[in-house]
Amino acid sequence: MKYKYKEYLLDDLIYKTNLLKKKENAIIGFTNGCFDLLHKGHLYSLRESKKRCDYLIVAVNSDISVKLLKGNDRPIDNAKVRLKKLAAINDVDALIIFNEETPIRIIDGLKPNILFKGADYKYKKVVGSESVIKSGGKVEFIEMINGISTSNIINSSSI
Repeated sequence: MKYKYKEYLLDDLIYKTNLLKKKENAIIGFTNGCFDLLHKGHLYSLRESKKRCDYLIVAVNSDISVKLLKGNDRPIDNAKVRLKKLAAINDVDALIIFNEETPIRIIDGLKPNILFKGADYKYKKVVGSESVIKSGGKVEFIEMINGISTSNIINSSSI
């Protein structure tokens, strides 16, 4: 499957998720990230998120957004490559790119039932949590695999 079949514009994704909620009473899950170098920690997090929802949306930072957050040397993989890799994962139902620093505009528009974040966010302010909770949803934290992160991989390699 080509990645473009899972990639959505916001208005189209809002329409799709509203239909899923109404017709199938589907639980819509949402997570986001740079997914700069896809690794087993990402795969674990996506798999665990999908176990807890019917339809998993992954918002991906654009190349510009990654540079703002991580610096000029990032991303390692460009957005097209990152989308293609994520689209190949069965647990991912939909992809959406965002240029801003955070996906708050997408979260506010979609109103997912569950907002997933890594457990490292447990004691931090989670972007979009207020909006999700206000619309009757919840935030769930996914445990992380110790020592696995894109930064650790970059720092311990010759990249």
